[in-house]
Amino acid sequence: MAGGRRLSAVDQGWPLARPFAISRGIKTEARVVVCEVEDADGRSGRGECVPYARFGETVDGVIHQIADVADAVAGGVTRRDLIDILPPGAARNAVDCALWDLECKQAGKRAWDLAGLPEPVPAVTAETIGIAGPREMAIQARRLAKAPLLKIKLDGQDVRARLGAVREAAPDARLVVDPNEGWDLHRLENLAPFLRDMKVEMIEQPVPVHGDEILRGLAYPVPLCADESCHTAQDLDRLEGLYDMVNIKLDKTGGLTAALDLAAAAEARGFGLMVGCMVATSLAMAPATILMNRARVVDLDGPLLLREDRNPGLAFTDGRIHPPGPDLWG
Repeated sequence: MAGGRRLSAVDQGWPLARPFAISRGIKTEARVVVCEVEDADGRSGRGECVPYARFGETVDGVIHQIADVADAVAGGVTRRDLIDILPPGAARNAVDCALWDLECKQAGKRAWDLAGLPEPVPAVTAETIGIAGPREMAIQARRLAKAPLLKIKLDGQDVRARLGAVREAAPDARLVVDPNEGWDLHRLENLAPFLRDMKVEMIEQPVPVHGDEILRGLAYPVPLCADESCHTAQDLDRLEGLYDMVNIKLDKTGGLTAALDLAAAAEARGFGLMVGCMVATSLAMAPATILMNRARVVDLDGPLLLREDRNPGLAFTDGRIHPPGPDLWG
């Protein structure tokens, strides 16, 4: 692996099919950074990340972080070494996934083979309904009525009306709910009977990270999943007794290498796994599909929110996401 590798990074904008609202704001475009590592023989690997303002990241900052490790990558730094020289986050994710892709091309093997894991099988992925009025959310739900699993974005307003409208429009779908830190303990407790009646299977990060100790010891009828509260395996000590599940996103862990570490450590402690994503192209989703077989909830629908995806991209059929072909990644 050592010697002669060249690292580069560019930012790209991918317009969304329609505006997408969560509790923190509205998106109209996916801003991504694509990293490429090329070896002396002209083989190259790619990785894609999404700088996330919630964690203080910017596109320019991530590109500078990647540039700062160019010499180390040229000198043969390994994916495991990368964990010591870049912090968890988007920049490390892009470089780590590019190194995985390059190693696959050099070895003539798929990423799951290099990881010592079974080939991923197509998995049901959540399809996301953004925050809107109850009527508009019902329209979105009817549009996705054949999707087996829906993820409903909510804030603190009109929760019963919005979720009730979705359930009426999609009576057979499995539902998970994501308030993106937008609730407090009073609202969470008050909604418990309603969420159970709506057959919600999981609630993702209901309360703010800085205040989630209020969940300790809470006996709740719906499993709670840590998202913003869980980045790497080092977070798990604090999360025991607060959450039932953890959402593994490669932009938080800082790549597939650390994501696999988190998955193993979380499983060993009895946490259920969710594998999630930011809004991005199929190139960003592809490494996360390595974790699909182990996840109770898969939420990798980012490309479905775009006006158009990469070509080739991932295949989505009948609510399921398929593992990538080698021409996309890994």
